[in-house]
Amino acid sequence: MTGGAEQADAGLPLLRAAVARLAPVLPLLTELGERFATAGHELALVGGPVRDAFLGRVSPDLDLTTDAKPDEILAVVVGWADAHWDIGREFGTIGLRKGAHVIEITTYRADTYDRTSRKPEVMFGDSLEGDLVRRDFTVNAMAIRLPSLEFVDVHGGLSDLVTRRLMTPAAPEESFADDPLRMMRAARFASQLGFDVAPQVRGAMAERADTLSIISAERVRDEFTKLLLSPAPRLGLTLLVDTGLADVFLPELPALRLELDEHHRHKDVYEHSLIVLEQAIDL
Repeated sequence: MTGGAEQADAGLPLLRAAVARLAPVLPLLTELGERFATAGHELALVGGPVRDAFLGRVSPDLDLTTDAKPDEILAVVVGWADAHWDIGREFGTIGLRKGAHVIEITTYRADTYDRTSRKPEVMFGDSLEGDLVRRDFTVNAMAIRLPSLEFVDVHGGLSDLVTRRLMTPAAPEESFADDPLRMMRAARFASQLGFDVAPQVRGAMAERADTLSIISAERVRDEFTKLLLSPAPRLGLTLLVDTGLADVFLPELPALRLELDEHHRHKDVYEHSLIVLEQAIDL
């Protein structure tokens, strides 16, 4: 378990529980990890599946990362997988199906970004640790090496998960400069997971809110839809309004704060709308 002796001792019970949660897919993942190791490559389960295992959830996704390049990934999985596809090949991603499981394997990334358009220059990395630092939040920057099941947490994701805090692996200003959509993801994860956003993250969101305008409307819409369909959309909506992000893509929402509800004069329309939303979810 990588991440410090004290953290390792405190996290061992959680790690055992997470591994137990992954038990149904561990034989498959271990077998695949052994195939990559035999071919001289690293392989690790990463991101959402690891986070969800610690949260006691079963993730529908199996996201893996490796030092193998796309051609090398294909050399390992062709003949083992029941089907495979390479539509994400230019970004280093190979998809495959094995039995009932869909798996995506992506080469370590070390992208650089054009900060005027957010278009990345795709660059492959050479280490798991280098790949993890470019991820959106620390709770999504944890990994389990395969087939050894070594837990890798160099950015304190487990500690943040236990305290239910959203923090970025890199400085928030740098992370959001690389990809402004991560600010929408912060609001979405706050709603989906019920986590608090770290003050540094909240401050960076307010400071860089206007840069969301370089992100396509479709990508912003997709994140916003996921937020609205989450268990606690009020958390994310409040964050979007308070940081000024809503002013960029949905100015009608913060504008509701300036209107009075003629039937409930003690509330503005914004607050009343949030209450109605919560009541509708509880039905």
